[in-house]
Amino acid sequence: MKARSKKVASTRAKAVKAKAPARRSAHRKGRMQPRPPDAAPETVSGEVILYQPPGGRIQLDVRLERDTVWLTQAQMVELFGRDQSVVSRHIRNVFTEGELPEESNMQKMHIALSDKPVVLYSLDTIISVGYRVKSKQGTRFRIWATQTLRDHLLRGYTLNEKRLRERGFTEIEQAVELLSNTLRNQFLVTEQGRAVLDVVQRYTRAWKLLLEYDEDSLPSTPANPVAQSSELSLTRARAAIQALRAALASRNESTDLFGRERGDQLEGILGAIEQTFGGEPLYPTVQARAAHLLYFVIKDHPFSDGNKRIGTLLFLEYLRRNQLLLRADGEPRLADNAMVALALLVAESDPRQKELMIRLVLNLLEDGR
Repeated sequence: MKARSKKVASTRAKAVKAKAPARRSAHRKGRMQPRPPDAAPETVSGEVILYQPPGGRIQLDVRLERDTVWLTQAQMVELFGRDQSVVSRHIRNVFTEGELPEESNMQKMHIALSDKPVVLYSLDTIISVGYRVKSKQGTRFRIWATQTLRDHLLRGYTLNEKRLRERGFTEIEQAVELLSNTLRNQFLVTEQGRAVLDVVQRYTRAWKLLLEYDEDSLPSTPANPVAQSSELSLTRARAAIQALRAALASRNESTDLFGRERGDQLEGILGAIEQTFGGEPLYPTVQARAAHLLYFVIKDHPFSDGNKRIGTLLFLEYLRRNQLLLRADGEPRLADNAMVALALLVAESDPRQKELMIRLVLNLLEDGR
């Protein structure tokens, strides 16, 4: 069956979609907002879908609104292939016999190019009339309408859920920040209380990062870019590695292979993060160079042993040389356990996820700016 969407000019169209997950098709029990049949007609709204079963003998413009589909009496006559008087009698009996409440299954609407309001009937009414006239076309229409409504509701729910989640994180951050500032300014919290507020504030950002990571929507550029003030030379890198090797050896935590370079790979990596293209740095910020340095050392294995530890060391040393190792409050930008987790995540990541890993590092470096 074909389904072709037609957009209908309306100020309520978006609102209808936004409310999609709020109510399921519960018209048979009359749980929709009651609307008296003699109420003033509403302006036409919603979405119109073309219904055309196999064979193409019938074509109906079906309206989707209030989480159901609607047809006029004339459309039901065409659908069921019965006289207007027969369809009219069955509609009347559906309501008078109490099978369905009239107020939630019938509505008057103003249609374009029509001087008089048109009466529309809900899917539950259409199904009831179809059973009474024993129409096979009615059964086909019910199956089509159910699938169409399911798709419509799922589409609306997915879009609305994402919008609400994104808006929700922003509002949580704003509310927590306002609460924290108010309590601090009014001296209403103890030292322990301030510590709790700090945790809550930092974890609201963590929730947002996790959402963006799952949806692969982490920003690809730093919000607060920092220009390089000191590069990490090969000599400085080797000196840092030698100091780490000595410290680990004194605690019997390294082998003879630790930090042993493979060819000139380390020199190549340090050169790669400083390379230019068209006279401009390929990685223009400290954050971008640090992220790529960490990734390249861990993934390219320039050492016989200790690539994760040395990658972490050079990453932190580069941040230190460019005044990004510590937050504004003097605390490390990345805690020890966070640094370990990040190094392991990079090591285990698929090479196809390189850009995602780089963006994750960039966003973690934003914490506490």
